[in-house]
Amino acid sequence: MAHHKSAKKRIKQDEVKTVQNKYYAKTMRNAVKKLRLETDKEVASVSYPQVVSMIDRLAKKNIIHANKAANLKSSLALHINKI
Repeated sequence: MAHHKSAKKRIKQDEVKTVQNKYYAKTMRNAVKKLRLETDKEVASVSYPQVVSMIDRLAKKNIIHANKAANLKSSLALHINKI
């Protein structure tokens, strides 16, 4: 257990950030899933830039790995082109 005041504060901050990061990652996964289930090309192509922006922001903050972000964007682009 932490004995220093700064270590206790760091533990609290980490818990808050963990909850926030899980929320943002789950929101991104839901957006990706919704886009993958979309069958209308026009709707999918409109929502694609928003999902890509969300993915890029999470990769920039190291919530998801940069390679995972690239793989997600690539697979979504292929999906939209296939529709």
